[in-house]
Amino acid sequence: MDRQLYNDVMSLQQHVESSKAQAQLKPLDYRKTNMPGIVPLYLFECATKLKMKPLTAACAAIVYHRFFKEVKPTDYDEFLIAASSLYLAGKIKDDDSLKIRDVINVAYCTLNRGNAPLDLNDEYWSMRDAIVQAELLITRTLGFDLNIDLAHKYLLYYMKTLQDWVGAEVWNSVPIAKAAASYLQDFHHSANILKYKPTHVAIGCLSLAMQTYGIQVPLTDEAEEGSMWYKPLVKDFTREQQWEIIENVIEVYKNEALLKAA
Repeated sequence: MDRQLYNDVMSLQQHVESSKAQAQLKPLDYRKTNMPGIVPLYLFECATKLKMKPLTAACAAIVYHRFFKEVKPTDYDEFLIAASSLYLAGKIKDDDSLKIRDVINVAYCTLNRGNAPLDLNDEYWSMRDAIVQAELLITRTLGFDLNIDLAHKYLLYYMKTLQDWVGAEVWNSVPIAKAAASYLQDFHHSANILKYKPTHVAIGCLSLAMQTYGIQVPLTDEAEEGSMWYKPLVKDFTREQQWEIIENVIEVYKNEALLKAA
């Protein structure tokens, strides 16, 4: 790892906490900036307000990123696609608590700070129709392939294996599991997550959490590729991919800090 990346990893936890604190103090006006990452940030703010399960929110982000991988962002209203992705993800993940009226009002009020929820008027029905039509468009654009394989289930398995490996005392001394889960969820802000297998994403985020807290897995040697701790878990994962994913996750936080400062 180069020195700059090492410094980024070591300061990441503090950066995440300060960024979250700043987000609570200074709500973004999403319409006033077109910086990269603004719409995924909007999507996750809406997901939080809707009290969506982490898996459903992550699924919505993957749907959103996959759609814009196939089309030109300038051809569509990205905020509308984000809102529709949230609604579609609720169906994919069988989240029965997610109602279209809630999606409409949260999406509208988050985009239009200070406005009251929409009454059942022409504007409401127009937005409802737009979200439903966008849902059909997304589904067709993705070739009706809505099988979203998320990295979360792999992360849980890898964490359980590592917990037994490093021992409960070491594992419980620092919040590795919480950090890894947070890095994984936040990586869904970036379209770069589509470049990697879910198994690789899970290993990369877990590796970042271990780097953050300086945890060394017993009986492994990071100086040798074949002796890396993740080799028994994911044989086709390389050290190069490990650092690529770590750099991509760190980039998410850097972009978010720039957005908050803008």
